[in-house]
Amino acid sequence: MPLGFYIIMAAQFFSALADNALLIISIAMLRDMAAPSEFEPLLKLFFTLSYVGLAAFVGAFADSMPKWRVMLISNTIKIGGCLMLFLGSHPLLAYAVIGLGAAAYSPAKYGILTEYLPHRLLVVANGWIEGLTVGAIIIGTVMGGIMIRDDVSTALMGLGLPFADNAFEAAVFVIGSLYLAAAVFNMFIPDTGVDHKPLKNNPIYLFHDFNHCLRLLWRDKLGQISLAVTTLFWGAGATLQFIVIKWAEHNLGMSLSEASMLQGVVALGIAAGSILAARYISLRQSVRVIPLGIAMGIVVTLMIGVTEAWIAMALMVVVGGLAGFFVVPMNALLQHRGHILMGAGHSIAVQNFNENLSILVMTGTYALLIMFGLSINTVIALFGIFVAGTMLVVKRRHEANQREFDNVALLEDRTH
Repeated sequence: MPLGFYIIMAAQFFSALADNALLIISIAMLRDMAAPSEFEPLLKLFFTLSYVGLAAFVGAFADSMPKWRVMLISNTIKIGGCLMLFLGSHPLLAYAVIGLGAAAYSPAKYGILTEYLPHRLLVVANGWIEGLTVGAIIIGTVMGGIMIRDDVSTALMGLGLPFADNAFEAAVFVIGSLYLAAAVFNMFIPDTGVDHKPLKNNPIYLFHDFNHCLRLLWRDKLGQISLAVTTLFWGAGATLQFIVIKWAEHNLGMSLSEASMLQGVVALGIAAGSILAARYISLRQSVRVIPLGIAMGIVVTLMIGVTEAWIAMALMVVVGGLAGFFVVPMNALLQHRGHILMGAGHSIAVQNFNENLSILVMTGTYALLIMFGLSINTVIALFGIFVAGTMLVVKRRHEANQREFDNVALLEDRTH
């Protein structure tokens, strides 16, 4: 890989690290202000609103200038959201602003891969990016869990950080410095030399352009399968974050800090699965991993009977491993089809719209189930059955497409 790829990875690592640490701290802040329990999954809902609401514009924005500049602007918005939290804004509002930055950041960080690297390296590049992102999730989630502990909060206050009057402000100050580090790396990302399309001033044109790209990707026989899988994965993954916290507290008697560590174990499994997929799965073989999504849904339902911490950790590694192994090839296939059909930025914007609409629906549904008083074990059972059933439908759809024409045979079959 060229040097620029490692700079992209470093920028992504620090940005994702801050996002995930801030999620745990925001949950702790909501609990400190005695907010209703359903507010916790709403954090993710507010974060993803911009992904859905601005989907028609962020792709065109990402394609209108060098990707490093888009990533720098987006990180600056995240720093602004962090500053709002530091100054006392409600966590839901501040996290929504950080989501705005993330929505603009995402088409650039993934789009630059298709501009900067040849198609044959997309699976392995996605494996490394996803593996590194999940590494940032692990470390960020654990970091957030550690920073809300009483002894660590006291130590942070003892550092004499400027303008930090309490433990939460000190923690947010540390996270803001991570966003700043990501912004520094953004400035050193190389320009890929790809021609950029001037950003249209007419929002109606941008909306119609996005709608055309949306329909184009859903009609493509391989695009629709990979888009369906990644859409389900990200919605399920976001919901699973909150399910694991609630499940760990209910079934295992863990605190929020300890439950955040268990989230890190899931992410560890995803990282391992991502790296294995990058090593052994070629673009042509990518569709063969769909049955692993069905298996993941079935394995999730086993959480109901677990009451021992060591069994819980082993199960979380398995769930994460299955998820990582099937989503990385699907993500690479989706990027490949999107780049061919419409260009990198537009493709990632369509992907983000679908995935984050799924996050909105699934986390919103989870919040409603909790508000109506359903037990966490019932929620887990419904969640697992839904994931396995949906993946089975996707599998059958792909088999029907293949009977019409063998699109998979046209894909590259090199392992990396």
